[in-house]
Amino acid sequence: MSASDPQHDPLPTGWLIETPMTLAQSANPLTPLQALLQSRRYLVSQSTFCATLLLVHVCASWVTEARHRRKLVVPEGEVSSVPRKEGRRTYLYILFTISVTLWILCVRIALKEMRLGIWQSMSYFEVVTSAMFYQFSLYISVRLAHRGFTFGELGLVAFGATVLFMELVNLTIAKLWPMSTPYIKTFRLPTPLLIFQIALIPGSLLTGFLLSPLLYLSRHIAQRPVRRLRYPQEKQKHRRLLALGFYAGASLIVGGLIGLWTRWCLNKRYPWVFLVLWVLEGKSKWTRPALLIYWATLISMSVAGWTRQLSRSMRFRQWNVRGSMHNSAASETAGVPPHSPRYGASFGQPGYGSTAVQPQQQPAQQNGTGTTAGGSPSLTPVDLSDTGALPATLGEGIGPLGLRLPNLPDLPNGTNLSNVATDLLDAADKHVPTLSVNARRKFFHALAVVMFIPGIAVDPAFTHLAFSAAFALFTFAEYVRYFALYPLGAAVHLFMNEFLDSKDGGTAILSHFYLLTGCASSVWFEGPSQLLQFTGTLVLGVGDALASIVGKRLGRHRWFAANPKTIEGSAAFVVSVSLSAWLLRVFGTSEEFWMGRYVVVGCLAAGLEAFSVQNDNVTLPLYMWAMLVLADVVA
Repeated sequence: MSASDPQHDPLPTGWLIETPMTLAQSANPLTPLQALLQSRRYLVSQSTFCATLLLVHVCASWVTEARHRRKLVVPEGEVSSVPRKEGRRTYLYILFTISVTLWILCVRIALKEMRLGIWQSMSYFEVVTSAMFYQFSLYISVRLAHRGFTFGELGLVAFGATVLFMELVNLTIAKLWPMSTPYIKTFRLPTPLLIFQIALIPGSLLTGFLLSPLLYLSRHIAQRPVRRLRYPQEKQKHRRLLALGFYAGASLIVGGLIGLWTRWCLNKRYPWVFLVLWVLEGKSKWTRPALLIYWATLISMSVAGWTRQLSRSMRFRQWNVRGSMHNSAASETAGVPPHSPRYGASFGQPGYGSTAVQPQQQPAQQNGTGTTAGGSPSLTPVDLSDTGALPATLGEGIGPLGLRLPNLPDLPNGTNLSNVATDLLDAADKHVPTLSVNARRKFFHALAVVMFIPGIAVDPAFTHLAFSAAFALFTFAEYVRYFALYPLGAAVHLFMNEFLDSKDGGTAILSHFYLLTGCASSVWFEGPSQLLQFTGTLVLGVGDALASIVGKRLGRHRWFAANPKTIEGSAAFVVSVSLSAWLLRVFGTSEEFWMGRYVVVGCLAAGLEAFSVQNDNVTLPLYMWAMLVLADVVA
């Protein structure tokens, strides 16, 4: 394979990467643009082919379940046609997959004999390979992410996996048999970006598949109670050994199998050396290193900040539970908030900032000052504050000039002032973890805007590779969380658990994958327009986030009674996305475009966001990107 002629370079504007590879040894070599056109025509056939397979699975499921329910009486919600045993379930699915593959192959042969032209761009090998892998993807997705997908999301995820797998197969075939292969059948330009994306995304999934026995054992041991283990005293040792085996195996697979394939596709250039040199080949030598530093800084600050806030949130939750158990009766009768078991008096209580001595034992009934109105022992404060300070009422603090400041504690002077400052910070920290789950999730939508817009504007090719690397890192992080790999499994699980909502009902957590894929898909598609590359980030980072905020705070008119989405939120989506696109044009980061057409497409996307039950992080960017391309073609 060789690079294409620079005069006929089909790369998008501003992409600093090697020109696409071609098959110069072929009998009738095609230009990269001609090969891309043929490949995307094949992609249309691939999409209808996979949709037919999915429809066959749905119909077979309906028929089988209806037949079983006529013979058996099963509880509501259970599926009688699915065997209980995992081995039998897998065995029957393999038989069904082979049967469907043979049936679709016969259909392909019949269509050729009838000269209908449907699926004729797919060879028999591609029919069998894509059919087997698509059905394998359906099964793996349902088993690993049980109840994590809607029907539409399942179809999209399985189709995306099949597309990447077929690009891997076709690229490998073109390298093995360049003379007999007419063109490189990849759905994006065959540049090093595509090679690295295949190495990173399918490579990370392949790593998990090859090391699945270790992952299964790690999850099994972590979930199983100690009393039910054969060697309970060895539980931690076994977990460490399994984690070490996974990390070592992953290193060998990445550095060996995947690394050798990448080097082979790069014409025997070492991948790591190629990356280091390519990082220095941006618009200037510092552009791409500066982007890396910028992204790393934002990620570090976000993760560290949220980790700190969530750890404090869990601590205050524990305090609230203990405080409510021990001091509820005293609080209700005395009318004051309970004392913290760790820090003593709370804000607004007499004696805050003082050192309190808890008596060891008090009589159960006492009429003096030693008990509260409810009969519980009281604290005997030793006040270290200034005796000349004016007294403060509950919930009211005294400033340094004698001014009464409402909602502030009485701030004492003396040696305990540093503790008071710490508690003030703790009190401020209480408010961040009490944000709703929706608000926490929208923070990451805003972070996507801050991170991705500069990268796409400055160097879209480098951002393309960064998206692929981030997806691979997310995959390995999910391995660590889902399979409880030592030592970070529990920490990652607790962190991710704080951002779950009703759409994350499955065993796997997929929302961050959807957000990343939605923002990256507009870049991965390598569209002809600069504005198209920003579509995913604008739709999710700006439009979807503002639609949610405006809809929840200002929304008054729902689309219909059973729909929580509001007309105000949909209007905010259209206005914010259109305004952001206009600002990109004003600042020179996108070409000229007709705003009216863009607004119409935005209204269509807002309608999908309002009425669809799918996860909009993955469906909205795909839909709006496709509609923008269609609008350009029609115009």
